[in-house]
Amino acid sequence: MQDSIGKISSLLDNVSAKKNVVNDDGGDFSKVLEKSLSEVNGLQEDSQKAMSDMATGTVKDLHQAAIAIDKAELSMKMMLEIRNKALNAYKEISRTQI
Repeated sequence: MQDSIGKISSLLDNVSAKKNVVNDDGGDFSKVLEKSLSEVNGLQEDSQKAMSDMATGTVKDLHQAAIAIDKAELSMKMMLEIRNKALNAYKEISRTQI
């Protein structure tokens, strides 16, 4: 129990320390978004290659192919949720009266 509390507190320390760090890109949101989208695209391409390897029977490691497909699926779901949250925030801001 004490070990778990220690791990949690160290994670919280890491998170609070990272909040104070500025991105290497200068904190530009568009660059961060572009980088994230390119990572999701790369994972999707890896997933497509893994699926085609599975279909043709040239897959070397079935587990690695399944992991690549799951990573791509999860990253796409995460990206869609972020998009939905951003759209909801935009709609909420546009509804506020000045």
